[in-house]
Amino acid sequence: MRKLGFGLMRLPLVNPDDQTSIDIEKFKEMADLFIERGFTYFDTAYPYHGGKSEEALREAVVKRYPRESFTVTSKMPVWAIKEEADMERIFNEQLEKCGLDYFDYYWLHALNRERVAAIDSVDGWGFVVSKRDEGKIRHIGFSFHDESKLLAEILDKHPEMEYVQLQINYLDWDSPAIESKVCYELCEKHGKPVIVMEPVKGGSLAHVPEAVGRLFKEYNPEASPASWAIRYCASLPNVLTVLSGMSNIEQIDDNTAYMQDFQPFNDEEQAIIAQVTQTIRDAIAIPCTACQYCCDGCPQQIAIPAYFNLYNTTQQFPGLKSNSKLYYDLLAKSHGRASECLECGQCEAQCPQHIDIIDNLKLVAETFEQ
Repeated sequence: MRKLGFGLMRLPLVNPDDQTSIDIEKFKEMADLFIERGFTYFDTAYPYHGGKSEEALREAVVKRYPRESFTVTSKMPVWAIKEEADMERIFNEQLEKCGLDYFDYYWLHALNRERVAAIDSVDGWGFVVSKRDEGKIRHIGFSFHDESKLLAEILDKHPEMEYVQLQINYLDWDSPAIESKVCYELCEKHGKPVIVMEPVKGGSLAHVPEAVGRLFKEYNPEASPASWAIRYCASLPNVLTVLSGMSNIEQIDDNTAYMQDFQPFNDEEQAIIAQVTQTIRDAIAIPCTACQYCCDGCPQQIAIPAYFNLYNTTQQFPGLKSNSKLYYDLLAKSHGRASECLECGQCEAQCPQHIDIIDNLKLVAETFEQ
């Protein structure tokens, strides 16, 4: 397998305000180029694009290509499982939505301590093993968003899991909150290959500060910032593939071009990334990846990731503050304002990055609502 996977969570939209309005024709063009250049791995999930990502995969890929020419990963939405029967129902629904007889890879989705307890209560581990035994899953694993201590517990208790999907990027590698390096090394110790998610950190590493851009360009004028982020992850020896949530044909073109003949980082490139990491850490105020988990259930319907992105932009590029405020005011017409946060805390409970969302929303309000 080539070390680039197509993550289907940021597909092109007909209506930018409607995550379900996937532009299927543009997605087809993207999938065509991806497959034409020898890549096969498509990663979808039950909640992506408001539940429409799996169906989009069926229309753009499954109906149009021989089954042996692509591989598909989907995931069990652990938070939606209330009783054992829910797993069978949702799994069959996913196969139908994808138009498949089996999944090449299937994960227990976004595990944290609360979700591990939930999946233990219905033996979700045994469920995915049974589906593998039936031939409806080829390989099983889980994606993970929590502290390394819990990951160690899972790997010790469930050696039947074949793969782990982790958030890894050069900013999070040494992060005490994300613990990417520690988690990666645990997987390596247990002999579990890693699939990387968020290598470009929700797109933020594709739009780096000017000082960082200059460092990259001085070494390789042709390489995009995103290519540095993805190659960094792909250079890790225990990584099976790196997912990129690509949104347009230009991103497909760029990513597949340098990953067709993938070359791992050399020592000089590693040194540049170390310098870049420190530079960006000094500039990024809120380490949000725009995963959207915090938005589900927000009683005020606050556009948290979008607001944080605008705030980070003002911190990295002060000259864009007026433009960012314009977009903030536009978003606030259809969403709750940052100052309307009730401090209920549900968002922080769902955040894989362990961000102090409530306090940071106060910073957003101070920045854009004065």
